[in-house]
Amino acid sequence: MLELNAIESGYGETQVLYGLSLEAKKGRVLAILGRNGAGKSTTLKTIMGLLPMRSGVITFDGKPIAGQPFDIAKSGIAYVPETRDIFPSLSVRENLEIAAKRFGGSGAKWTVERVLELFPRLGERMENGGMQLSGGEQQMLAIARGLLMNPRLLILDEPTEGLAPIIVKLIHDKLQELKAAGLSRLTTADPAVMVSATPPFARST
Repeated sequence: MLELNAIESGYGETQVLYGLSLEAKKGRVLAILGRNGAGKSTTLKTIMGLLPMRSGVITFDGKPIAGQPFDIAKSGIAYVPETRDIFPSLSVRENLEIAAKRFGGSGAKWTVERVLELFPRLGERMENGGMQLSGGEQQMLAIARGLLMNPRLLILDEPTEGLAPIIVKLIHDKLQELKAAGLSRLTTADPAVMVSATPPFARST
């Protein structure tokens, strides 16, 4: 579904990725493992067009992707960054409705009602502002908003970093439900399962 071939990328004059290649298959979960600074987030940002490629090719469903992040999102890829990037001044309802109106419509697989079934806690916080949510609730909102884009591939950057153990388990359980539903996913590793190798290492399940 998603292929990276000999990708080189970085920040300004600092190169982070050197000839990275990987493949994320349809209906599978691909986890990128590596210690802090190994290039995991850089890989995801490069896929989404948030960082320019210096060389290499990225294809999605056999077609090269490049350009602006919104165009890449419209191709069927949703990105949940490590920073979550919800709208803190908007309510949970408004955060969800923005995505639903932009990417939903008749026949949409993911609706506000369905994401609230997946994350019932958000249903209890619909009128709360984003800044009033706990870290775990913000992550649930960020994932729910990504699902409302009705993606064919969901990209998550360290979705459980900094969360309490009980919330980590909850998030993992919900992600397992998404896997069982057949949603393709690319994710960076939780710090607890990082490997010590310097380059990012990909593992598929």
